[in-house]
Amino acid sequence: MVTTAPTAPDAAAVRRILAETEAGRRLPDDDAVTLLRSRDLAAIGRAAHAVTTRLHPEPYRTYNIDRNINYTNVCTAVCDFCAFYRGPKHPEGYVLDREVLLAKVEEMVDLGGDQILLQGGLHPTLGLEWYEEMLQDIKTHFPEVNVHGFSPPEIHHLTKVSKRPLREVLERLARAGLGSLPGGGGEILVDRVRTAMTRGKVLTDDWLDVHREWHRLGGKSTATMMFGHIETLAERVEHLRRIRELQDETGGFTAFICWSFQPENTEMAEIPPAGPFEYLKTQAVARLYLDNVPNIQSSWVTQGREIGQLALLYGANDMGSLMIEENVVSAAGTVHHLSLDQMRAAISQLGWIPRRRNVFYELFEDDPAADGRARARAVRLPVAEVGT
Repeated sequence: MVTTAPTAPDAAAVRRILAETEAGRRLPDDDAVTLLRSRDLAAIGRAAHAVTTRLHPEPYRTYNIDRNINYTNVCTAVCDFCAFYRGPKHPEGYVLDREVLLAKVEEMVDLGGDQILLQGGLHPTLGLEWYEEMLQDIKTHFPEVNVHGFSPPEIHHLTKVSKRPLREVLERLARAGLGSLPGGGGEILVDRVRTAMTRGKVLTDDWLDVHREWHRLGGKSTATMMFGHIETLAERVEHLRRIRELQDETGGFTAFICWSFQPENTEMAEIPPAGPFEYLKTQAVARLYLDNVPNIQSSWVTQGREIGQLALLYGANDMGSLMIEENVVSAAGTVHHLSLDQMRAAISQLGWIPRRRNVFYELFEDDPAADGRARARAVRLPVAEVGT
């Protein structure tokens, strides 16, 4: 893993890059690599925070309430970095009974949530009709719940299992109740990295094509990056460039979330974990680079409350999800929990008003802490001027 160069770049060069980027110049790849090589976290953080403040001058910072439901852990792909998946014949493999899945959604609704993050493995036999029925069941029982579901690797895999074109698969899932797409399975969008640590999983262009086609259908999605393993700093920036290019083309990404690789209990456990310094720097550079992505989410789930809170001063304008349930990161030995009060306090302690939003960054007018079953009416966030 490459996180910093043996010698840091010239301080004057870093100051010049930050000043030009704060002034509105689009950050070139070479300059982004220079910032990632720099040890001046404070200066990079200040610049990222200045850009965030310009994009989001409002007196609040946001969060949402959802539940991550993994409908299956059975997966035909072999990912060295994943501690969650089980092979098709593994005795610990499961597919959630529909009653169990619906009970999980109900528990989330009772706690005031309005969305589920629905993801699983690349199951070898579950067909398109099975996914349609699952979505229809969820929307029949909980029509107000948004299904933020199925990462690009799952969608791409489903086109192979069903032998249907990508557009048809997405259209049918949308008709059945799919509301938005998560950015899971992105890792690093460079094929050298992907093929080195994954077998049987979607490569870069096809991952991007899933989002591209969803955006063309009018859908919204999020983009992610898992860094701090075998990628170079230049490859980390290449990942950001592929996201920025697609956003220039479609405008369909609502937010970007990055987190550091959690190596415990994986086949890559020998890799030293990237610490808070590298996380905050990478997120700050991402804010400076992704001038056309309106929102950056903190990753307190991997970093913990304190660093997750500090991320709001390093380019993030959103604390992310309360995450009522999370299984994938915790399988790698990283377990952090926040209550609703703690989530809101993390925002208010920094001087902002905590505001609940949905996946489309629409604000809720009521306070979910007052009534878990309240059905809040959403209002549009002000549109930020982002990028070119």
